[in-house]
Amino acid sequence: MRLHLLALLAGGPAHGYELKQALEKLLGGAYPQPNIGQIYVTLGRLEQAGLIEGKHVSQSDRPDKKIYEITAAGREAVDAWYETPSETPRVRDDFFMKLALAHLTGAADQINLINKQRRHYLTLMRALSRLERGDGEPTGRIARLLAEGASLHLQADLDWLERCQEELE
Repeated sequence: MRLHLLALLAGGPAHGYELKQALEKLLGGAYPQPNIGQIYVTLGRLEQAGLIEGKHVSQSDRPDKKIYEITAAGREAVDAWYETPSETPRVRDDFFMKLALAHLTGAADQINLINKQRRHYLTLMRALSRLERGDGEPTGRIARLLAEGASLHLQADLDWLERCQEELE
């Protein structure tokens, strides 16, 4: 989340609630939304690292607020992030480790794990389908594209689960 917040701040100064609203507007329900506490903890860490600076702003009718602005070091970090391909291998996924360890240790039934995971993926797929259609809320083009991408990944995961079950039965 730290790089997501830095990237938002590269667009201009903001306070924590503005950043949360920007993420919600951009991503809709296609991506897990951080709570405001997570955002402020992350902002504090970014400030300690010298990637952003916070300035207190007085408000006459409300408590003071802290506006954050990206530093040159923060902008370098964002630029480097955009330049680096995302390479999180799927084998680092928690489910893959559960399945591998269940096989190794016998501590859990592999078919039961697969069935539970399949049900979970199908629930997620239904939620993403509603988001792609825009059921109940206006969604932006980016949120729909994210939902579509997530659905394609989920379909591949469902296909893989089917393959695992065929192999293990």
